[in-house]
Amino acid sequence: MATKKKTPLRKCVITQEMKPKKELIRVVRSPEGEVFIDHTSKKSGRGAYISNDAVVIKEAQKKNALARHLKATVPDSIYEDLLKLSGESQP
Repeated sequence: MATKKKTPLRKCVITQEMKPKKELIRVVRSPEGEVFIDHTSKKSGRGAYISNDAVVIKEAQKKNALARHLKATVPDSIYEDLLKLSGESQP
């Protein structure tokens, strides 16, 4: 009898919704202090998950939420890359 594998859930730091890990984007602050997008979700460091939605990403940028969660300054290029991943370009 085959058992069904559990889908790992993570919470979006903006919407506070629990979603499957694959539906979220992980942003990481490495031990050296560098902030980057973790496409594999396996890099070491402090991570924050954000929904793959342009509205949520823009809200995170406006509130500076990722910087608070990661306890590091997040460059605008990270938000631009997140918007590209969500399928929307920044105006």
